[in-house]
Order: sequence, then C-alpha cells, then structure tokens
Amino acid sequence: MLNQNQAPLLAALKNCAARPHAAFYTPGHKRGRGISQALVDLLGKDVFGVDLTELADLDNLSAPQGVIQQAQQLAAAAFGAAKTWFLVNGSTCGIEAAILATCGVGDKIILPRNVHSSAIAGLILSGAMPIFIHPEYDPVLDIAHSITPENLQATLQQHPDAKAVLTVYPTYYGVCGDLQAIAHITHQYHIPLLVDEAHGAHFAFHPDLPTPALACNADLTVQSIHKVLGAMTQASMLHVQGERIDIDRVSKALQLLQSTSPSYVLLASLDAARQQMAVDGKQIMSRTLQLARDARTKISQIPGLSVLQLPTGELSSGFVDLDATRLTVNVSRLGLTGFEVEEILDAQGVTAEFATLQNITFIISLGNTGEDIHKLVEGFRSLENIKLLNLTPNPFPCREGGQELKPLFLQERGFVRVISPREAFFAASEIVPVWEACDRICAETICPYPPGIPALIPGEVITPTILEYLHHIQQQGGFITGCHDPSLLTLKVIS
Repeated sequence: MLNQNQAPLLAALKNCAARPHAAFYTPGHKRGRGISQALVDLLGKDVFGVDLTELADLDNLSAPQGVIQQAQQLAAAAFGAAKTWFLVNGSTCGIEAAILATCGVGDKIILPRNVHSSAIAGLILSGAMPIFIHPEYDPVLDIAHSITPENLQATLQQHPDAKAVLTVYPTYYGVCGDLQAIAHITHQYHIPLLVDEAHGAHFAFHPDLPTPALACNADLTVQSIHKVLGAMTQASMLHVQGERIDIDRVSKALQLLQSTSPSYVLLASLDAARQQMAVDGKQIMSRTLQLARDARTKISQIPGLSVLQLPTGELSSGFVDLDATRLTVNVSRLGLTGFEVEEILDAQGVTAEFATLQNITFIISLGNTGEDIHKLVEGFRSLENIKLLNLTPNPFPCREGGQELKPLFLQERGFVRVISPREAFFAASEIVPVWEACDRICAETICPYPPGIPALIPGEVITPTILEYLHHIQQQGGFITGCHDPSLLTLKVIS
C-alpha cells in the first residue's frame, strides 16, 4: 500500500541540497554561489540550492528507477492511473507525446477543431492527418463546447481506419462533454481515447467536481498540475490506463520532447502538489468551491452581467457538466467587449485568465482567498456606473459595416485542409501582404491567445472570412500569436 503522506522526490532533493560538498557538475551557478545578485534579490538564495542536476540520489527522468519512479507511482495512485509520467515541458509536450505514441505519418486522428495549438504541433511532429469535428457551439454566449458523441459516431463511420480520437475535457471555460459516451464509441473501433485534460487536474479530489477523464474510461490524459493545483508553472503529468496505449512508445516520445536537463524544482513541485491533494484534497477543494459559489452568486446579481451555468432542463451532449471553479462572465449587455472589461478590472487590481469578445473568464483555485473574491465582486460592481447600452445580448458580436461576422465554428465553408500540417510546415514558403493571402495555403499556425485555439493551421486554405475574424479580434483588443507577423499585415503561405 502506497503512503500518500510521503514525498520521496521532494525529500531526496532536500537531502541533496543540505549535503556539504564541492560541486563540479552542472548547473554552472554551483548551488547559487554564481547567481546574479539581482536575481537573488528578487527570488532569495534558497531556491538556487535545490536547482540541482540528475545526481545519483535524484534519479533520471528519462529512465526513472529511484525517487522519480516512486513519486510517479504515488501520483498514478492519487490520480487513478495505471502509470504516470512527470512533465517539465508543460502539457504541450504531453499532448505531442500522446499523438506521437498513437499515430504515424499518414495516420488519421479525429479531434475537435478547438484543440490547443500543442495538438497541431503534435500533428506536425507525427505526420498524422487530422480529421476535425466542429464542437457544439452556443451562439448566444459565443462559446464553443465539446464535440458530441453523435458527431464522433458519424465521423468514425466515415473514417473507420482512424488510429485515435483526441478531445478536450474540460474546455477553457470549464465545460465538459459526455466523455463516457465518447469513450464508449471510440473503443467500439478498438482505438484509444486521448484527452487534453489540462484544466481538470483537480477533478479527482472532490465529488462536486466533474468526473475525471480516467474515470470516464479515457486511455490517456494530460493534466496541467500547475494550472489549477499547487505545482510550479510548466509542471504537468501524463496518465495512462488499460491496454490500448503502448507505454514504451509514450516513454520514447517523451524522451524526444523533454529536456535531458529537467528542473528538479519543477519535478519536486509535482511531488509536493500530489502529496498535498492526496492528503488534504477534498478539504482544499471544498473551500475552493465555496469561494467560487460565493463569486458566482454575487456577480449573477449585478445588472447587465450573466454567469455561465450548467443548463437547466435537458442537457446537450456537448455540455453535460461544468467545473464550478471556472467562472465565465458574459458582459455583452454592458455594451463592452470582454477585452475592455478585462482592462477596466486590471486597472483595479483584478486580473482575469483571459477575455473574448463577449466573455471574461477567471480561474478560482486553491490559492485564492476570500479577499480575492471580494475584490473580484467589487470590480464588477464598479461596472454598474457604465450605462447599459443593450439589454439584449448580441448573439454575434463581431460586426463589420453592419454585417454579422459569424464565429468560425459556424462558417459555411469551414476549414479547408489541402495538405497535411507536417507537409505544409516543411514546404517552401513565402511571405505575402495579407490581401494577397486569400485562397492561398497557410504555412503557419495563427491563433488568438489565450486560449490558444488556432484559427488557421499549416495546410489550410486562408479565406476572407477567417481574415476578417482575425482582424476583428485584433481590433477589439485581442492578441494574435503563432504567426511571424502578429500585426497581420503579412502572412506566410506555401510557395
């Protein structure tokens, strides 16, 4: 029986840092003695004493047999997995490894069009061919949800030779689709279900949270422990269960993608975060949920604002549950964009996770306090001084010249892929003025960020509608990332 009170990697790191010795190994600062004083003034000196390399007592991340292996076994037990890998390159490398472990060049993988850009990187690395499914979309709230089991079934009937299905659970807004049904359908075709569960690492620790992906019969899931739990930024985990995933291929993929000089500060933070949640997780999440309920109740009572809630009555298969710690506020009735409200709140010392045209989203986690919630609520109450310009939410906020600019998920033309993302990535390309890019094949990944959902990926045709959408997002205060020219004056296309 594993003892979840233990933190073997954390303990080993502490012991190594405390042992007096002359260091003739990396890193070059030699346990902090060579660090810039400016950095010491910012961070203190203690952290550099534990910034160690793969010493004998600290195990090896690529082939763990000691304390890293023990820490990963404890994490697997705590999160409900058969095997767990620690990730120091974020969930990005986990998603990439999942695709590399299940798909090769030319293999089909089914995934939603609102995947994170890391999945597109996985397609480029593996050479897999994406079969995209449009997620369910709420035009009133301007929010994309999950793919539906019905659409997945239809897609698998058309592409029974697919090698894997990848889905997002929960979405950036905390929305959960019917993952159990998705897993059941996927397994009927004897292929694995991969889950980007970056924002759901806390689900396993409280019954009032959505069901974890592994409990829904997912074969592989990737979680950002740093996003919603107590690990350091960039620290994540990859979990597997069952017989559909080749464990050796996952390990080999991670050896390609992870650093051979992993940060032990990040690794130890994963061990500590697991211990914290395994021992006190239910109590911690009960407190967090109460803070979230308090914020949700008070903000819902402010005129002109509405909070994303689990639908009442009959649920859609693209929205069957909601992470109550994820707070999304629709501000369209204020006559302001989410970007504008984000700036107003930030000036008052309240900083959101991200904003869109109609909404602004906040992550409430174990690190938040009652004072944080008070500031958040008061920040929204200050918006009451702004005249309500429109008491009816505009279902399509993107308008140019009085014409509706529909969200990309509703475009009749959709996303037209001509060649694979990998082929487009390595093809000869050229940079052209944006007005010359229409109907050309995109050679780069272009996405508003956050949430990092690409509007264009390598191999897709650039359409006027997509360009209009991107420019409108930019004009409203959003940011475009991934492309060589964030101003969007030029684009990179296949020669």
